[in-house]
Amino acid sequence: MSTLLNEISNGNVDDAFKMLYGKKTASIELQRHRYADLIQSFTEIFPGNGDIELFSTPGRTEVGGNHTDHNGGRVLAAALDLDIVVAAARNDQNIIRIHSEKFLPVEIDAAELDVVQDEQLTSAALVRGVCARLTQLGYKIGGFDALTTSNVPIGAGLSSSAAFEVLIVTILNHFYNDGVINDVDNAKISQYAENVYFGKPSGLMDQTTCALGGLITIDFQDFDHPIDQEVDFDFEAQGYSVVIVDTGGDHANLNNDYSSVQSEMRSVARAMGAEVLRESSKEKLLADLPEIRSQVSDRAILRAIHFYDDNQRVLDQVVALERGDFVEFLKLVNESGDSSWRLNQNIFSTINVHDQRLGLALALSEIILKDGGAWRVHGGGFAGTIQAFVPDEIVEEYISRMEIVFGQGSCHQALIRPIGTTWINKLLG
Repeated sequence: MSTLLNEISNGNVDDAFKMLYGKKTASIELQRHRYADLIQSFTEIFPGNGDIELFSTPGRTEVGGNHTDHNGGRVLAAALDLDIVVAAARNDQNIIRIHSEKFLPVEIDAAELDVVQDEQLTSAALVRGVCARLTQLGYKIGGFDALTTSNVPIGAGLSSSAAFEVLIVTILNHFYNDGVINDVDNAKISQYAENVYFGKPSGLMDQTTCALGGLITIDFQDFDHPIDQEVDFDFEAQGYSVVIVDTGGDHANLNNDYSSVQSEMRSVARAMGAEVLRESSKEKLLADLPEIRSQVSDRAILRAIHFYDDNQRVLDQVVALERGDFVEFLKLVNESGDSSWRLNQNIFSTINVHDQRLGLALALSEIILKDGGAWRVHGGGFAGTIQAFVPDEIVEEYISRMEIVFGQGSCHQALIRPIGTTWINKLLG
């Protein structure tokens, strides 16, 4: 433990920190203190277990493709410099113990892996679900002690739960499986835990981005073998910042809203003789519209149109970025946001139509940024966050004006992180 603390205090971990958190001196200093405090706290909570390993998994931001992944579509997403960091050490008791700053301690017997209904929507469910899926797939599991610290906002659409799942797989992969589980399989295992044990319907975008890192486009046409491609583009060099605005709101009763998008899109696909929308086309939808409309709701059809347009829009965004046309990219971001609002209709929940804070945040962003930026709903929608691309010269004004409305600390200015979930010790060389 003392050796690891010395490495951090002497600056020997700074190159790894620069890769994960950017090159600003203040950021590096912050991470030195953050990691040192984590290690020190681990030794106090788990005295005697000093063979500490460090792991980090980033949150993610969705850049393009809103509600496309679960119907076999494409997404453009990026890992962020906001992450969950864990100090962990193996134990020989077959018990997983996890302490954190923001949640009650979790303790799981790695031999008891059946679904526990009372655990749904808890960290314990995610840990148990990961262990169960690893066992089903023939991987090894075992006990460890862990302490986490996180600056990924909870419930803000930055995939804190996906980051946690991916992190647990990463720890078990390192401790018990010699690192043989690749990042895509990590994402699939994590998604299983969220869907089956945690009880939240989700596509695979969140987990894949947290696992892979960087700015990536992912094609989910083959769910078992999604195709990912890195997009080489420097947002900072454009003089723009990515700002996530957390508008607040209660996410507790939104599962039906989230699942309705997927189920309604798939109802249109079935009306066209397919399982998911990617297996058919917008042209067929429009050609057969009278017959399809007799089988599904009008909202389902509008959501299907959104799927086809946003699926193509991801390709157009990648092309714009690859040729350096940032103005066209911003235009496409705004088109995606408009489509989510008008067609996909995931800006507010029908449970409470009077609460339209996402719409308010989007309208204020348009007023502040005018033609100089871009804004769209971020993630699943209905409550939570929007994403804005803000010129650096007005980023302080933008954040100040948005936080007057949505509260101090509601805006998160972030960098795109080049690597996904990782064993920190490996980066130390």
